[in-house]
Amino acid sequence: MKGKQVLLTGGTGGLGLGVTPAILARGAEVTIPYRDEKSIESLKKNLSATDTSRIRFVRADLSQESTIEQLVNELGKVDILIHLVGGFSIGTVHEMDYTDWQKSLDLNLNTTFLVCKHCLKAMRRHGYGRIVTVGSRGAVQPAAQLAAYSAAKAGVVALTKAIAEETKELNITANTVLPSVIDTPANREAMGSEGAEKWVKPESLAQVICFLASEAAKDVSGAAIPVYGQV
Repeated sequence: MKGKQVLLTGGTGGLGLGVTPAILARGAEVTIPYRDEKSIESLKKNLSATDTSRIRFVRADLSQESTIEQLVNELGKVDILIHLVGGFSIGTVHEMDYTDWQKSLDLNLNTTFLVCKHCLKAMRRHGYGRIVTVGSRGAVQPAAQLAAYSAAKAGVVALTKAIAEETKELNITANTVLPSVIDTPANREAMGSEGAEKWVKPESLAQVICFLASEAAKDVSGAAIPVYGQV
């Protein structure tokens, strides 16, 4: 990824703590949108001062299309989009508020659509692009109380595959990863740490993501890669 311009959404989150160092180690120039200053400080604790200096942090609300459009236009060129933004939610269908359903789709699916849409415009102009999104095991193996989350992530998978079909002759690839439970501080807090040693480590998932974003995977597009750990 040396010299490549990478837009990394969710780079300050739990998964980002594993993905961001892996991208920097491969020589990329990284832009990370953020909403909370505290999340930047958490990330910096895991990086050297040299690595931190190679990141451009941009305050942005990725639920707003105009904000995303402005961000991508300011970057001018996006070689690689790695979209980590998402959130887990639970609830039975018959008890779920429609607003909660909408929130899950907005966070997991609609942000993916908006970021992909505007990055694709830039990638098409330059004739190059790598897109990696994050689905979920729940997208292909839905479970009880995960209807909203699973539906949203299934949408991410379908969207990514559709992009791959639309760009297969343009030197642009689009792939998604399907993790099971990721071993993040937020997941340990929500679910407890029992059995966490079997969960997928952010650093492990980062290796798969970086491969899909690299030249080594130039012939891989439309893939949905299971990364289940031992769960």
